[in-house]
Amino acid sequence: MKRVYNFSAGPAILPEEVLMEAASEMLDYHNSGMSVMEMSHRSKIYQGIIDEAEKDLRTLLNIPDNYKVLFLQGGATVQFSMVPLNLLKHGKADYIISGHWAKKAYEEAKKYGEIRKVASSEDKMFSYIPNVKQMVFDQEADYVFMTDNNTIYGTKFYEYPDTGSIPLVNDASSSFLSEPMDVSKFGMIFAGAQKNVGPAGTVIVIIREDLITKELPAYTPIMLRYDIQAENGSMYNTPPTYGIYLCGKVFKWLLNMGGLEAIQKRNIQKANMLYDYLDQSKMFFGTVEKKSRSLMNVCFKSTSQELDEKFVKEAKEHGFDNLKGHRSVGGMRASIYNAMPVEGVKALVDFMREFEKNN
Repeated sequence: MKRVYNFSAGPAILPEEVLMEAASEMLDYHNSGMSVMEMSHRSKIYQGIIDEAEKDLRTLLNIPDNYKVLFLQGGATVQFSMVPLNLLKHGKADYIISGHWAKKAYEEAKKYGEIRKVASSEDKMFSYIPNVKQMVFDQEADYVFMTDNNTIYGTKFYEYPDTGSIPLVNDASSSFLSEPMDVSKFGMIFAGAQKNVGPAGTVIVIIREDLITKELPAYTPIMLRYDIQAENGSMYNTPPTYGIYLCGKVFKWLLNMGGLEAIQKRNIQKANMLYDYLDQSKMFFGTVEKKSRSLMNVCFKSTSQELDEKFVKEAKEHGFDNLKGHRSVGGMRASIYNAMPVEGVKALVDFMREFEKNN
């Protein structure tokens, strides 16, 4: 069976090598006589899996020793609640609204404290990243919240705001491990796995130890406490065991590729290939400001909605799947995460060029 080029925004493409290795271990992991799906999370063999995953992630990101790594459940959206429930020590936080998910996080946080919208790009349908140099933060804020890459709108922060002593919390879901990141600039980073790292349902949290506290509101659910999760090594209850196992496989794949510097070069090459074509096309055009363009999610449209629909239909027939844009913005979106090969982007550009010539 021929695999398609999967441009889905998430759940997204995974490295074929990882899928094949997982398939080979499906019935019997390392002579255990069982699948990772079946084994106890309390077993010595599974403890080895999660420990190695954490070790490899720490190597990839050069995570400082004073940060905890947690593998949790519920995807990034659960973090929209966990962050304020754990970090709102004095009841105030600043949020940068750069897209759909940042806005969702802001709305959720408002349930728990005095949450200020410090900047927003909603005035131009989130087609740009607000100027971080113009942001003024409340010095009484417990944290500042940002979303590194905006999956739906195809924008990305290329410069982080200077929050001084205020912890910066980064939802890095759709750019996580696509490039090097200085963890020490952040109080906390979290990422849903289903973009660049693994299957849906798993979320990775990297949090500075001084932000983990037991002084929390009585109403904070025990499963949503970072201190409880950290004390129990992400195993207060049964964690997403198979998801963590696959994340560990992807970490190894990235290390074997040469680490985050190497994958960043490849990601820039892929994005430039697609953006260069869009910039010279007379039919297709990018929908965001050039200086805010995402390397992971390339959003574009044609000269009419009818052509958009025709393009998506014909692209699917030619093996380019999941190119339809999010329902809130329309058009097209090519998500070119780490596992998308250069050949896939080149083939897409060739198809777009042929489509433009014929229409």
